Amino acid sequence: NAVEAAHANGKWAEMTGHARAQVLYYIAENLSARKSEFSNRLVQMCCYAKSDADAEVEKAIDRIYTYAAHADKYDGQAHQTIQRNVTLAMPEPVGVMGIVCPDEAPLLAFVSTVIPAIALGNSVIVIPAEYAPFSATDFYQILDTSDVPGGTVNIITGPKDALAKELAKHYDVDGLWYFGSKESSKDIESLSAENMKRTWVNYGKYRDWMNNEQSEGTEFLRHASEIKNIWIPYGA
Repeated sequence: NAVEAAHANGKWAEMTGHARAQVLYYIAENLSARKSEFSNRLVQMCCYAKSDADAEVEKAIDRIYTYAAHADKYDGQAHQTIQRNVTLAMPEPVGVMGIVCPDEAPLLAFVSTVIPAIALGNSVIVIPAEYAPFSATDFYQILDTSDVPGGTVNIITGPKDALAKELAKHYDVDGLWYFGSKESSKDIESLSAENMKRTWVNYGKYRDWMNNEQSEGTEFLRHASEIKNIWIPYGA
């Protein structure tokens, strides 16, 4: 049902990068207005110190602003080739993507993976942190009040490895990100190979989600897009 809802959503992909950027700014502003509520939820779920919870929410807000700025500025390039052609390398959304979030930093990791994917026009099916899913389900209220079209973000809670394998086998999912164990990363790649699905897995390697160098930037945007090469001949 989540995959069908993602495919039925055409409005988000049809929006311009500038329009998506405005929605993402709106999401950040709405999360900022409720940051105390989300911080308290992290304290309840994860037994965080209040200062750590506040820091994670603030970082999540900053990260949304970052990708809002990228949404209409992650452009292609023009390449000079040997023949008389101008080659345009244009990034396009992958389509419908599955995202399996890590267990750590339940709010920040959710934001850090989902927001770059939708910033470029993808629709996503998300499996949040298994032990602390409420940050993600609460965040859906933010999306719902921020002009995000229905079907853009579809959240499924439950045992993440079992659900991830079903997404990997699904022929109507175009790409899959998995942040989890080394063994399940191998399974995801193997199951996805049958339907030629694009995958990005971490093979159990830890990523510090509070660190911008590890968990923010064009690496995520590159994996959320495909490059279409357009050859334009010129001259005699």
